[in-house]
Amino acid sequence: MKQGSFPFLGFGLGLRPQHVDEVLQHGSRAQWFEVISENYMGVPGLGHGYALARLEEVREQFPIIMHGVSMTIGSSEPLNLEYFNSLKKLIDIIKPTWVSDHICWTSSGIHNSYDLLPLPYNQETLSHLVDKVHQAQDLLGRQLVLENASTYLEFKSSDMTEWDFLKELVKKTDCGLLLDVNNVYVCSQNHGFDPYEYLRNIPWKNVAQIHLAGFTHKGDVLIDTHNRPVCDEVWDMLAFVYKEYGLTSTMIEWDSDIPDLNELEKELLKAIKLGEKHSDLKKTSIATL
Repeated sequence: MKQGSFPFLGFGLGLRPQHVDEVLQHGSRAQWFEVISENYMGVPGLGHGYALARLEEVREQFPIIMHGVSMTIGSSEPLNLEYFNSLKKLIDIIKPTWVSDHICWTSSGIHNSYDLLPLPYNQETLSHLVDKVHQAQDLLGRQLVLENASTYLEFKSSDMTEWDFLKELVKKTDCGLLLDVNNVYVCSQNHGFDPYEYLRNIPWKNVAQIHLAGFTHKGDVLIDTHNRPVCDEVWDMLAFVYKEYGLTSTMIEWDSDIPDLNELEKELLKAIKLGEKHSDLKKTSIATL
């Protein structure tokens, strides 16, 4: 079973609006759900009372993880206190098992890129990010979980690997990690490193969760599009993780061209079967499709 400071929740899905009614009416083979925090925070144009009420109903039946895309914790600008106040209010309502966001920056001033922009991996950036993570954890009153993002360029000023950067970040802040195995694979192909070296050097004690998703080939670059099934190479990496490091809460992300809930649950079954094969996980009813 999962070792470290985070509980093993089992196997989950990203909760998307078109699936909420079915989940509430018929349940789901997923054991937990992850939601995009900003969709429920009252941010202009995003948050709605009805959606939040429906999420509270789901929360009565399933553990919920809150996953953000706009914390922009890697930005050179101060943390957005209005954002954190809204996030904290949502946390108080939903009471998620943990709260996550990305190791990146997304905006500068009034300009929002609507993308997860990369950071250089060096001591200057590390020191800056450590301070920001401490501030964020103090504002939220809880341990923050941060995800490795897919990237499509590298900085000349980087003088350490991403995995060494993550190890130092965890050591200095005790934050959790959300390991996106698909992102590791995408970056390994885009930047030419061994994805298994990355996996071997992750501080697994602090890994709360695993993301799985699909990507799109764009010439000689892989783009993290979340619009198709998980590829064989990523399944192989997940099998390696389970065999070497044990089970970690694992979920399927699918954000574009979203299939029906039953198809997502069939994709999730692949992760469940890997867990059964490579660990002491007992078979449960969710493995019966």
